[in-house]
Amino acid sequence: MKPAPPPPWPATTLVLIPAWNEAACVAATVARWRALGMRRVRVVDNGSTDATAAAARAAGAEVVAEPRRGYGAAAWRGLQDWPADCAWALFSSADGSDRLGPAELPAWQAAVDAGADLVLGDRVTRPESRRALKPVQRLGNALQCAVIAAGWGRRFRDMASLRLVRRAAFDRLRLADRAFGWNVEMQVRALELGLRCVELPVTFHPRTAGESKISGNWLGTWRAGEGILRMLLQLARLRCGAAKRMAALPAKAQAA
Repeated sequence: MKPAPPPPWPATTLVLIPAWNEAACVAATVARWRALGMRRVRVVDNGSTDATAAAARAAGAEVVAEPRRGYGAAAWRGLQDWPADCAWALFSSADGSDRLGPAELPAWQAAVDAGADLVLGDRVTRPESRRALKPVQRLGNALQCAVIAAGWGRRFRDMASLRLVRRAAFDRLRLADRAFGWNVEMQVRALELGLRCVELPVTFHPRTAGESKISGNWLGTWRAGEGILRMLLQLARLRCGAAKRMAALPAKAQAA
């Protein structure tokens, strides 16, 4: 008798949505993921002063609070008490910009079935998605991907906001960032560990409601630029740390 096939990846995935003052759109985002078969959707309220938590809860999400501001802090809090029946975590934006459609699920399933450890939603390959990205997003992507390529030898197409990571792989990453270098550190550490990383083209959508924290005003844009510089410094520190780790390994391990 043949063993039963494993369940599709949405059924074994924890969708994790960090959110700060996204009451106008978070409910629609939660509803879309649940409609795609995601049984577990967790919203991390990152110190919101509006009704983000109530809106997410009413839409069917589990809500946890992380008052310490920062994407990494919210993401880390959301992964605590990781459900035992979830082999994957999917990081998504609260504004609905990086949602998937039913037609895109099979490609992600194929990557999972082929043994991927980290699946990244590439927002730049499709022309309509690339046009939807703000200039500061395109600049940040280009700079970060170029630095990663120079330091670690792989040219990513995007610093994906939508990313699916295998639980066993995530445990090996040992991410330390609790601010805005979380995604950068994840991709760099995945390369250092030799994890299987797959980029899949996705459609990037304008936010469904509310105002962007980055491009919605000049202050947000200034902070985003400052954040890009911090990420580049973070990359330099990560590269230095990688060199030190390699130097500390025995010669045989370095050659492996």
